[in-house]
Amino acid sequence: MFESLQDRLGNAFQKFKGQKHLTEDNVKEGLREVRLALLEADVNFKVVKQFVDHVKERALGDEVLKGLEPGQHIIKIVNDELIELLGGEQQDLDIKAKPLKLMMVGLQGSGKTTSSGKLALFLRKKHGKKPYLVPADVYRPAAIDQLTTLAKQLDVPVYPSTPDMNPVDICQDALKKAEELGCDLVLFDTAGRLHIDETLMDELENIKKSCNPQEILFVADAMTGQDAVTVAEAFNEKLDISGVILTKMDGDARGGAALSIKTVTGKSVKFVGVGEKLSELELFHPDRIASRILGMGDMMTLIEKAQTEIDEEEAKVLADKMAKAEFDFEDFRSHMRKIKKLGSMEGLLKMIPGMGNMMKQMGQDSLPEDEMKRTEAIISSMTMQERRQPKLINQSRKERIAKGSGVTVADVNALIKNFKQMSQVMQVMMGGGKGKKKKGLLGKLKGLAGGGGMPDMSAMAGMDGMPGMPPGMGGMPGMPGMPGMEEEGKRSISKKTLKARNKKKAAKKAKKKKKKK
Repeated sequence: MFESLQDRLGNAFQKFKGQKHLTEDNVKEGLREVRLALLEADVNFKVVKQFVDHVKERALGDEVLKGLEPGQHIIKIVNDELIELLGGEQQDLDIKAKPLKLMMVGLQGSGKTTSSGKLALFLRKKHGKKPYLVPADVYRPAAIDQLTTLAKQLDVPVYPSTPDMNPVDICQDALKKAEELGCDLVLFDTAGRLHIDETLMDELENIKKSCNPQEILFVADAMTGQDAVTVAEAFNEKLDISGVILTKMDGDARGGAALSIKTVTGKSVKFVGVGEKLSELELFHPDRIASRILGMGDMMTLIEKAQTEIDEEEAKVLADKMAKAEFDFEDFRSHMRKIKKLGSMEGLLKMIPGMGNMMKQMGQDSLPEDEMKRTEAIISSMTMQERRQPKLINQSRKERIAKGSGVTVADVNALIKNFKQMSQVMQVMMGGGKGKKKKGLLGKLKGLAGGGGMPDMSAMAGMDGMPGMPPGMGGMPGMPGMPGMEEEGKRSISKKTLKARNKKKAAKKAKKKKKKK
């Protein structure tokens, strides 16, 4: 999602490249591209006009901040305005009420039932809630079965609805049953239609009056674009919704719904569905979404994903192994499998600043997902002893591994070579090595909060299984190099080599002095 918009906005910002000042003409020309980009993304035309007017007003009225070029200043303004357009601050649910009653509304096929299951899991994990699922869609028997199946997967209680029951009676009785079971979260999965009609709205209004839910969440399919906004507006007029859940945000939707819904309805997007799994529901953070749209990544979401899947103690053990150069293929495969649980590698890499553009430049020749599959196949074709002691892998073993994994011997050689390089880089970064214990680059990260940057990754250039690290990559775009990298690099060189280099330098200096004389 947002890829097309990201590309178009990138082209718009190119108009300001090389400009020394912001003038009415170059701002007008650049913002014309921004307007077209937003309209192509299916953003409401009134919202687009308002957005462009705000950016233009600020671009011509504000002084260019010290240290920023005009193009960078425009990007900053667009980023600020995008955050406002998306809702400003992140809006969470009002979870203080006991029981917390959530009413899910929306058209048929928007993803209400699945979102009910996702929300139950999310609130149980994050806030320790005990959910009770209520199937109130009696017009579609499959909806009752679907929610009952989801309840079994989550191991949570579900109200035993049947198609002959009245939806209002179901919801009222479910509140009594939830209290008996000690559940403090009740989710009403209401009926939908293919379009809005009076009968549906009357039923929903009756459920609202009889159950008094604290939150009425409108569930919309992000793929429907402007239609989702129009329907949200109609539901809001009748029910006064408290927020929006956008589903299918992992698809190729252009983003118009996400960018328009707050301005049109006045209600914020609270959650987004980013996949089919029940765990794939995220809080909607306007600042992070704006950052993704502008190609600046989303490190906070990436960190949060990692924290949910990677155990802190395991991470410490792994770091210790890296520092002592004991990191082997078995550890590498285990770590790769954990990373795969976070989502697609392509999606994860796009959250790292600069990696999205880098992947576009690399094209489809080396997709991260394919690289990881091939790497895992090679490692899985090794014996446990070979994974634990890569030094044992001789030519005949390489041939056997290549046959077992369906690759060439050259691929096996490349993986072993790159794995050694990666181990050396990791050892330096973690502060390992012989002799006196070193602090390591990662130990210095605490002091880099405002002025540091990403380490030089050139040693990892082109590694198999390390997608997104093309040769010659000196660091992340737009970020200064990490202080102390040169010194750490020198430390990893043997004393003998360092002495020989210094001797050569001294000889060159002496030669230059002689010539001058």
